[in-house]
Amino acid sequence: MKVRTVVRDCLFLNWALPVEGLPEPPAPLRYQRHAWQGRDHVFASALLFHHDAVRWTAFPLLRVAYPQLNVRLYVLDEDGVPSVLVQRELMPAWVAPGVRLVSRHPAASARLDFPRPSRGAEAEAGSWSWRAERGGTLTVRAWVHSPAIGEGPRIGSWDETVRYFQERPRGYAVHDGALHRVEASHPPVEAVWPLAAEVVGGDSLLRRLLPLAPGLPGPHLPPSPLQATPAVPLDGHGHLPALHSSWLCPEMPFSFAFDLVPRVHPVVQHLPHPAAGRISSPALLGEPPRPAEAALAQAVQGVEGLQGLPPAPGEEGVQQGQQTARRAPSRRPQGAELAAGAGVLASAA
Repeated sequence: MKVRTVVRDCLFLNWALPVEGLPEPPAPLRYQRHAWQGRDHVFASALLFHHDAVRWTAFPLLRVAYPQLNVRLYVLDEDGVPSVLVQRELMPAWVAPGVRLVSRHPAASARLDFPRPSRGAEAEAGSWSWRAERGGTLTVRAWVHSPAIGEGPRIGSWDETVRYFQERPRGYAVHDGALHRVEASHPPVEAVWPLAAEVVGGDSLLRRLLPLAPGLPGPHLPPSPLQATPAVPLDGHGHLPALHSSWLCPEMPFSFAFDLVPRVHPVVQHLPHPAAGRISSPALLGEPPRPAEAALAQAVQGVEGLQGLPPAPGEEGVQQGQQTARRAPSRRPQGAELAAGAGVLASAA
């Protein structure tokens, strides 16, 4: 099944996390690592955006729109293709069950209040705020800023950094103990808005969605003189480092391809149809298969032998009756078909 959508006002929030603080990704995925300050780091992102005009190719007239927050890690798959491993997708309660069914992704319900910076009067605002609630809160404030890279490895220029995060043709997610893949494609993004962003009013929700080890120190927190490492947050989840980068993408048309059909073994074509009511296959009768030429010669000889025998007593009348029946037009099958059709209509009613 293919799904098309337009992602609008997508806020990218990116962090660099020490790889030793993350669980191993599901096979055959592996983290895309980057060395920085003597340690390997893996990038993680939170995307906050609006789905506009989501439509299925099988149902072109059905369109829905809703906000979404997803958290992802950046990986390479077994083919070496840059991909994302989706940790969680949050969306309104009315759409989450359908997304789980179609995409086999870890979708959950949440209260989301996202702005539309690229539309109308909101485009003139000096800053915007995003808020999400699900067992915790995440509040982000952002404003237009010159391109800047914060804490973490350098990937290249600003444009190269944007392409690194956005050009990911494959997405993976674990659902019901199995790894599912989705193919994603979109045209090149023409423009993004560089932003400066900050997490305000608590980041407990985000730290719960990211698989952070609780024992890792927070690089952005000053060390306490009374302990060797900063304190672990009270909720038991790890520290969130300072942002690596952030921007807003006003519009991204996307096409997703999901595989909803489970793989099954091919149907064996040599088995008899159940409607035959009898077994004629040598494989099922336990007889060795006969070559086609020998079987045909034997059948011809049998027919010739039968043609030379006189008819059995009483058989002439039967043959004459069969010939008369073949000459006379039969109406019983039509009556049977009409009766069967009436039964189908009655059962449907």
